[in-house]
Amino acid sequence: MTAADYTPDLQPGITTEAELQALGEQIAEASRWIPAIMEEISKVVVGQRYVVERLLIGLLSDGHVLLEGVPGLAKTTIIKALASSIQGAFRRIQFTPDLLPSDIIGTLIFNPQTQQYTTRKGPIFANLILADEINRAPAKVQSALLEAMQEHQVTLGDETHPLPEPFLVLATQNPVEQEGTYPLPEAQVDRFMLKVEVDYGTLEDETRILEIMGTTGAKPTVAPVADLDTIVQLRALANRVYLDPKIKNYIVRLVLATRDAKSLDPKLEGLIRYGASPRATINLTLASRAHAFINGRAYVTPLDVRSVAMDVLRHRILRTYEAEAEEVTSTQLVNWILEKVQVP
Repeated sequence: MTAADYTPDLQPGITTEAELQALGEQIAEASRWIPAIMEEISKVVVGQRYVVERLLIGLLSDGHVLLEGVPGLAKTTIIKALASSIQGAFRRIQFTPDLLPSDIIGTLIFNPQTQQYTTRKGPIFANLILADEINRAPAKVQSALLEAMQEHQVTLGDETHPLPEPFLVLATQNPVEQEGTYPLPEAQVDRFMLKVEVDYGTLEDETRILEIMGTTGAKPTVAPVADLDTIVQLRALANRVYLDPKIKNYIVRLVLATRDAKSLDPKLEGLIRYGASPRATINLTLASRAHAFINGRAYVTPLDVRSVAMDVLRHRILRTYEAEAEEVTSTQLVNWILEKVQVP
């Protein structure tokens, strides 16, 4: 099935065909910013279109993104280029074992002359935060991000400070080198809307990288093509993308299947210890809407759901020891679920 093959079921009294058509015209006009942003990023990042699209989905749906890949795959470059293209404040925080929570969120400093405390805000007060190698810092430091990621605010002493909007945490981690790392706790992993696996590019991509970056001349730069107000407007419009009852039911059935996989296929029994939380249902809905918006549609199709389901669900499935012993990955489990759950 393609997106063009799907016809949404309209709900009388909620959405009419005329309203859906009018919304489609608005989205077609507004989504023109997306190719412009991707074009600017492509000046400094060759290939990795999938990763860039996932970052845009996170930006449009107010969801944080965890990037996993070996060093040297331009993860930092992509995030910095995205910030430049939307004129957002960018901060890079290098997570290390000796990092302190105050190094991220800030602290209160006592002034002996005035006998008062003053607030010194940390690098978390920006639009796009790159938490580089997030699993290299201990749990106490990782947990300093929880309030910021969930509530978009930081508490210092008795005062609560709102973070700028839009606010997005983009974290990276190396899947290969595990020595000296601290695995992210489930509570924090669940707060990332998407977990994206970054892979190597093609032969053509590698050759193009050499042509662009393998010289001592001037390097390409990213020009701003949108601003933060535009992103906020696009985010509000993406949230209006229509979701019909069949798609809602499909999303819920996918998430429920992660909690009771054996009902789909007996071979999945004993492989999943914990399935996806209700936050996964919400995130899968928001990500599906953003995916439809990026493709210029005013309604969500099953293809949108299936396109983002892997990135939404893979990090929310906890495998049993039996699954680990049999080397069954979370990616395989999600693929089996997508194959078994009936598509509307």
